[in-house]
Amino acid sequence: MLIDKHRADNIFRRVPGLTIKMNPELAAIDKVLDDEELFGLLRRDLVRRHPQTERRGRRSTPVEVILRMLTVKHLYDFSYEETEQHVSDSLVLRQFCRVYFYAVPDHTTLCRWARLIKPATLAAFNERVLALAVAHKLTRGRKLRMDGMVVATNIHYPTDSSLLADGVRVLGRSLTRAKTVVGQAAALGQTVFRNRTRSAKRAAREVGRLSRHGREKTFPAYKRLLQTARATVRQVEKVLVALQAQETTAGDRLVETMQLFLPRLKQVLDQTVRRVFEEESVPAEEKLASIFEAHSNIIRRGKPRKSAEFGHKVWLGEVEGGFIAQYQVLDGNPADKQQWQPSLERHIELFGHPPWQASGDRGVHSSDNETVAEKLGVKRVVLPKPGYKSKQRREHEKQRWFQRGRRFHAGVEGRVSVISRKYGLDRCRNRGRIGFDQWVGWGVIANNLTALGRGLSP
Repeated sequence: MLIDKHRADNIFRRVPGLTIKMNPELAAIDKVLDDEELFGLLRRDLVRRHPQTERRGRRSTPVEVILRMLTVKHLYDFSYEETEQHVSDSLVLRQFCRVYFYAVPDHTTLCRWARLIKPATLAAFNERVLALAVAHKLTRGRKLRMDGMVVATNIHYPTDSSLLADGVRVLGRSLTRAKTVVGQAAALGQTVFRNRTRSAKRAAREVGRLSRHGREKTFPAYKRLLQTARATVRQVEKVLVALQAQETTAGDRLVETMQLFLPRLKQVLDQTVRRVFEEESVPAEEKLASIFEAHSNIIRRGKPRKSAEFGHKVWLGEVEGGFIAQYQVLDGNPADKQQWQPSLERHIELFGHPPWQASGDRGVHSSDNETVAEKLGVKRVVLPKPGYKSKQRREHEKQRWFQRGRRFHAGVEGRVSVISRKYGLDRCRNRGRIGFDQWVGWGVIANNLTALGRGLSP
């Protein structure tokens, strides 16, 4: 049964001579999280865990405790295990999380609850935090600066050989488990359940060793690796038929796993043949960067020492006060200039008026974007033009208001750096696309709660 809160207590009054020493920013955030709308947003997702969660079963971890422990996790970029440990050991965090002297939820329990919170809920949560910032006059949405960043998925550097080895390893493990489920009923023989992981690893290591001596030297090792992967594909296709005839829970789980990873291994086989043997330049959108995080995009931004990044591009819109008013996880590698108009329109939805000043970097500039901003009511459009500039354009960009706008826009790079280093948005540690969106949402919320706490603290 889902419960909302523990019975209110103050552990500092119960210990003689003990006084609270909560950080002023944390104390301000503590008051912000008392907002009933923020509480209700998370509760609506958590109550959907099971059909009777709200009325039946043993008493759950309180919604208030889940909200506050997840806030602590992302404010300090803890893992779930570290969150449990720090809350258990700290009287201040026990009071902040409303755990009091009750048992702190296990990290696995907290992880299961966290997965229920939808990305759309986190977006609404961030909007409410922004509304509170506006209500306390910490921002008015008069200045908007936009920029993109890449949040990496938690994968190793993708090479064709390593991806093939990953696919064979995962499916080979499933074949081993399928042997105990199917048994002798299907009369498939022993060879069909053979796990070819060692053969694949050996061939992949050989590819890596020979690649130093030239592309052609790797062909024999690649051929052995392809043969191993294709043999695994044929085995899985046979075993799938037998598993689908079984009516067991274990069999159903194996079928789900095989149906998930089999198409991915086939895609890696195809891209390996095209790239290695046919010497074709395969487009990034047709490549698979990870067997496990198949949603990962291959992104090239021309950054020094980063010829390619693997994850998703995230577009941010920051207003004065250090608040990230809007964020969007993008698919593929779209041009930055395509995000200008949607961001301005979204700003008007959030604040009820256009920004007085809007800025972007050179990749956002276009005459159409400047025209769109002026039509939407933006008074000062700060978009430096790349490449050749006419005399009139040079004079335009030398104006004092334009130069001040450029200096203000430079701060967005600092914001990207802070949320990457402090709130974990350099690399997503969640799994799957939904988990990725959740990770980005919590990182933005942590930044905005910190800005709100700083503004409200004495």
